[in-house]
Amino acid sequence: MDVLIVSPPASVQNGNLATAEEWAAELTNLGHQVQIASSFQDQDASLLIAIHAHKSHPSVKRFHEVRPGGRIVVALAGTDLYPALSSISLRSLELSHRIVVLQAKALARVPASCRSKTHVINLSATAPPSSGQEEETNPNGFQACVVGHLREVKDPLRTAAASRLLPSQSSITVRHAGSILDEKFRSAVAVEERENPRYQWLGALSAEEALHLIATSDLLVLSSIAEGGARVLNEAVVSGTPILAARNDATISLLGDHYPGLFDPGETVALAGLLHRCESEPEFLADLTRRVMQHAAECAESREQEAWKSLLDELYPEGT
Repeated sequence: MDVLIVSPPASVQNGNLATAEEWAAELTNLGHQVQIASSFQDQDASLLIAIHAHKSHPSVKRFHEVRPGGRIVVALAGTDLYPALSSISLRSLELSHRIVVLQAKALARVPASCRSKTHVINLSATAPPSSGQEEETNPNGFQACVVGHLREVKDPLRTAAASRLLPSQSSITVRHAGSILDEKFRSAVAVEERENPRYQWLGALSAEEALHLIATSDLLVLSSIAEGGARVLNEAVVSGTPILAARNDATISLLGDHYPGLFDPGETVALAGLLHRCESEPEFLADLTRRVMQHAAECAESREQEAWKSLLDELYPEGT
């Protein structure tokens, strides 16, 4: 089957494009011919997978008009779901044959009329060749990493702010990988680098470099206010790296309501307390690591690929 995956254009490698590339590989493994494009321009395809219901709506609408026998799958991104689905996003859902969300709690945000055609497909991650944590030690002390582009919804400098509250004897350093997508953060990053000796901004890293950073850090911190599905969580899981995360649908869906490394979004003091516990209480850090590694099977590529096979079997009961 010819499949077209549409991912909205972006100035940097982002989560939507990474998801498109991952799904393309998995669908290829299932025997399909897959293209990735930023929009539908009447390419030959019998199945359209549109990532981001709002931004990809023109492609969904056009495909619906010119491919009446085709099928449409719409994947909801974080900015579709949070704070709420737009009227344009809802129109894409109405035109779709199936809907994909990336974590279970997102189902509650899908209109009741569309839930029966909605599939949860958790993002997968590939473990690095070696986690590196047994082979490399951080000469500068306890290393916490933040992996995410700098924009408002990511609350990107929360970990830097929390590190300022740590005791003077703490050896925690915060290494932050990501591009500046909101210019207001450029000056804020410069201030942190100048005034906060614990903070280092690494800029944009390749996918391989980011995964290596996660795998060789003592801790990953995800401070996002909302996430449609956070790939960095899965990458930390498969790397065996413990996680501190703000409470949102994505983090709770993966880690559970009672995961002890969760904090309320924007709570700098609470995050600082958790950072201190991770550094000073080996048993607490070991417990987080154990709990994180329990979710490794949920992040397996084989499970994500099987979820796509199930969706396609349902969408094409006569076979593809």
